[in-house]
Amino acid sequence: MRLFIDIGNSNIVIGKGMDTIEETYRYKTDQTKSSDEYYALLKHLFIGVDAVIIASVVPQVNTAFKTFITRYFEITPLFIGPGIKTGVKIKTDNPKEVGADLVAGAAGAIAKYGESAIVIDMGTATTFSYIENKEIKGVSITIGLDSAKDCLISKASKLLQFEFEEPKSILGTNTVDALNSGLLFGHAMQIIGMVRNIKHAYENPAVPVILTGGASKLIRSLVPETYHHDENLILEGLIAIHQKNF
Repeated sequence: MRLFIDIGNSNIVIGKGMDTIEETYRYKTDQTKSSDEYYALLKHLFIGVDAVIIASVVPQVNTAFKTFITRYFEITPLFIGPGIKTGVKIKTDNPKEVGADLVAGAAGAIAKYGESAIVIDMGTATTFSYIENKEIKGVSITIGLDSAKDCLISKASKLLQFEFEEPKSILGTNTVDALNSGLLFGHAMQIIGMVRNIKHAYENPAVPVILTGGASKLIRSLVPETYHHDENLILEGLIAIHQKNF
């Protein structure tokens, strides 16, 4: 059994399985936790596990994970980074800047949808990656849904915290409905527009579009049905990468 771990700025998502993800678990990312605290929180997931592969964008958490996994389970975790075979080529000004989550997402898209794809990862940030012939050609980054909500509420004294719900209409008749409409429809329209322009810029109108990340389920009904919704894409990319290295 193996653990596939996606450490993001807001959440840590863990998949357990072999060649498929059989179970998933989600935890809040806490940069203040020690290795022993993460061990106490996650030790039950390591029963029967003999390999761990990690995509992380939070360097402060990497040390804690590497320490407790090595110390308590005698497993050397594989972190996505330079020197790891991913099956993904990177054509950017500085390939080392490309996050491990983007690489794993691209690897998952290539394994499941073909050599070209637009991957939209909706987390703390919303990122757009264009992959062509197994190569990341470029990335666009904008604020994520939860980040936008928190930023707006922190700056507007009369707005209170609320839960996202699918908008009933394009315009709301109360504050919460108006916020849901503006943030969710607004984000969906932004995504539709970005996808349209990426397809046009790279002259690839038939390229598959994949939505992933924790916030993707909030707008899946607001975007075209042709978009694929694949919440475990990064974890499945880690499976593909693990297979290339062992």
